[in-house]
Amino acid sequence: MSASKLQKSEVRIKHSLNKDEEDFVVNRRKSVFPTLGNLEAHCNQDVVKNIALLGSGGGQRAMVGLLGSLVQLGEAGLLKYIIYLSGVSGSTWCMASLYQEPDWSTKLEVLKDKIIERLSGPGVSWEDALAKLKKYYYEKDIFSLTDVWATIVVTTYVKEINECILSDQRDQHSKDPFPIYTAIDKQCKQCKDEKDVWFEISPYEAGYSLTGAFVGTSSFGSQFEKGSMIEQQPEMDMLYLQSLCGSALADEEEICKFIWQKIKDFFDHLFPQIKTILEEMGKEKCCQVLMDLVDKNLSVLNGIDPSAYDESIRKKLKELAEGKGQLIFPVGKLDLADKEAAKQYMKQYTTDVCNYLSSCFSFWPFDVCISIYTCIAQWIWGRKYNFFHNMTDETVPDALLEGETRDYEDAALLLNSPYFSVLRDERDIDLIISLDFSEGDPFMTLTQTAEMCKKQKIHFPDVPVFPDEEKKNPKDLYVFTGQNAPTVIHMPLFNVANCGAHQLVCMTDHFDQRLTKLVLLCGMNPQRKGR
Repeated sequence: MSASKLQKSEVRIKHSLNKDEEDFVVNRRKSVFPTLGNLEAHCNQDVVKNIALLGSGGGQRAMVGLLGSLVQLGEAGLLKYIIYLSGVSGSTWCMASLYQEPDWSTKLEVLKDKIIERLSGPGVSWEDALAKLKKYYYEKDIFSLTDVWATIVVTTYVKEINECILSDQRDQHSKDPFPIYTAIDKQCKQCKDEKDVWFEISPYEAGYSLTGAFVGTSSFGSQFEKGSMIEQQPEMDMLYLQSLCGSALADEEEICKFIWQKIKDFFDHLFPQIKTILEEMGKEKCCQVLMDLVDKNLSVLNGIDPSAYDESIRKKLKELAEGKGQLIFPVGKLDLADKEAAKQYMKQYTTDVCNYLSSCFSFWPFDVCISIYTCIAQWIWGRKYNFFHNMTDETVPDALLEGETRDYEDAALLLNSPYFSVLRDERDIDLIISLDFSEGDPFMTLTQTAEMCKKQKIHFPDVPVFPDEEKKNPKDLYVFTGQNAPTVIHMPLFNVANCGAHQLVCMTDHFDQRLTKLVLLCGMNPQRKGR
């Protein structure tokens, strides 16, 4: 195996940047230096500032909001000074659209028009979405709701199936900021581990931002043993990446209802094919079981008595079994008032029904139906092989060594802005520009980050407690500085300058003038030690 392939197929545990990223940053800073005169900034190349731009979550609003902000930065002549562009959730949808195009920042106006035209268009057909789902299902070992979300939800927002892969973009963006897509480790989130939870994906590496453990991006998802890859899996494409990073459109219960309803709509296109095959086998009752199972889950989630569906399912399965099988799923009374108990009941019920059906038949698209039902019941998102599996390195936290697989999900479920991807010491960021497209409290991401940084002993500016009136009517721009900490410029989308009495979703005309001055002044923050 060549040295480059060996490096990509092994786990790298070190608090340092990947060599390719180091080279990228050096070259980016070199390209910035000759243009500093435009900002009336006179300094030598060693003190060119590392500036990171953050795009928050917020679904399609964040996607369009980040696009508009980048266009405005380009028009203001500031985009070329951004070293890193990091996104979470909806902002990653914008990034994925832009980074399809080599050196996109040199043709942003044209790209903006193309993206807006696409978003205004008809979207992806059911046939194409089904074909993509089938490819996801059969091409890799592990299937999860992230595959489903990509094909039937993300495609309805981004209106395309983006099959580019991130590692192919390594040498295509010398004139663009370095992209960082972010997610979180679900198991770490459940354990309330606020250090090891943060996960990032760049064209070069995927791994744990603050833990300092990475694999080559093309190897993320492959099977590892003791730190080395033993079985290659296909590299995830950009559609899947957008789903991995952007699935937190609501709380779990609402998402669950949404998915079951989407599945019901989706299977209107699948069931004629399934029914035809089952009729030929004399097992057409299975179709009704699958539909009843969807309706029973939706009934329970909506607090409606599902007993009619339960009776129908049991009756048809008994007929299908012809007295040969034993139905093992729950028979006790379902208490709809106790939501947690009802959730666990339906998890076991759905899993048992699916296990029984899968033991009887196996064909497309019946198999994917059963897998989707099981993934919903067990709430499996973003499942990948654990690249720490059976490692004995003492520097790897015990929590990350557990299990052959790990689950990854939208980072907005924990923090709706990707601060921790750029707060790695080795990235040495001087200035963070936070574009916040959240609805609700415009300072929540900021205050949460400050609290988390304090616990982790990470340098971050102090953030005051904002009065309720300020939260209702925020200004368009806030600046925070601190000793040995990066300067943070926080810009809520919904603010008195943009919105006034109306909710506009665009930057103000004086955005470029104010930000130009602030980038210059804050980038030279004398309280920041080092460069």
